[in-house]
Amino acid sequence: MKRTIVCLLLASLLIGCKADPINQLTDKVFELAKNNYTAIDATLDEGRFPRSINDDGTLRTSDVGWWCSGFYPGSLWLIYEYTDDESVKQMAWSRTKTLLPLLGRNTDHDIGFQINCSFGNAMRITGDTASVKEYYVAAARKLADRFNPAAGVIRSWDFLRNDWRYPVIIDNMMNLELLTVASRLSGDESFAEVANTHAKTTLRNHFRDDFTSWHLIDYDPVTGDVRYRETVQGYAHSSAWARGQAWALYGYTMMYRETSDGEYLTAAQRIADVIISLLPEDGIPWWDFHAPGTPHSSESAAEPLRDASAGAIMASAFVELSTLTANKELSEKYLDVARTQILSLGSPEYLAEGNEAGGFLLKHCVGNLPDRSEIDVPLSYADYYFLEALMRYKAL
Repeated sequence: MKRTIVCLLLASLLIGCKADPINQLTDKVFELAKNNYTAIDATLDEGRFPRSINDDGTLRTSDVGWWCSGFYPGSLWLIYEYTDDESVKQMAWSRTKTLLPLLGRNTDHDIGFQINCSFGNAMRITGDTASVKEYYVAAARKLADRFNPAAGVIRSWDFLRNDWRYPVIIDNMMNLELLTVASRLSGDESFAEVANTHAKTTLRNHFRDDFTSWHLIDYDPVTGDVRYRETVQGYAHSSAWARGQAWALYGYTMMYRETSDGEYLTAAQRIADVIISLLPEDGIPWWDFHAPGTPHSSESAAEPLRDASAGAIMASAFVELSTLTANKELSEKYLDVARTQILSLGSPEYLAEGNEAGGFLLKHCVGNLPDRSEIDVPLSYADYYFLEALMRYKAL
């Protein structure tokens, strides 16, 4: 009798699982991704990585130094993880190793994006720590070398404008995982200490009273004082640039997973709650939550562009956050938002068919609108976080 009941329960769970539209969507997206990315890989010159598309729809690529160079190898690893296709695995290793010249430079904080998404996924998915550890720890050392104890943060950019002295952007939170993982791999606690100090300092200085985030804080490198706050890639310094809010949500969710420090969980939940209060019904944010034409702006205008890349980052973070909070009501709320975002991204409005978007998966992303760069186009990191969100949802 007990065995019969157990079998019935399992059958019920399997039926429910199959009925979930996200499972069918996941099959479709990864099949599309495998076909499209295999085709893209065949066209790439040595040392080049997919970035976006040109005005005529052709593939736009970057060199190894572009901050997004790690997302393409990372996406290949996620495709391999889902499909178990050995040819994709070979492509992933090949493109990952192409990033090794990054270990000879140190001009920005983006080495976390570049190495953790590529070598980090290689290590996680294959279990091959031995062949990755040396490079991973070397990259973490490059990032840690950019830390200033007086300011308590890692410098983001070496270039200066607007009278910057020591610029630090909210995006930098995403790179701290490189340090926490490298600390465990190497036994060097200084990596984790740098990550924690940066996260705590950012938590003190980067957030407004409502827990939206500025994009950039400029510090005095000698005293550590905050010189001023601005939002470089958003609509206004006082506005909530959507991708910046996504980086913050993802970054503090990740730091709680890495450290079990409750302060990071509280921060992630506060960021999540303000994002949810600002999102439109389909869950895909406008490029800036306070751009003219949004319900949160007093300025009237046509509805501003949506940013699928910010939606994908948020979706991945919301799925993970739903598994970390002990509050069942909050967990369900975060997962419901993630479902809405994933299904919207998988709809014809955002998911490209065939080669519609130059081989990329998602349409309608915004890179840097104030600088007139990458506006309403596919972007490599949008695809990466969309695939990651699907994999995280599948793992529930």
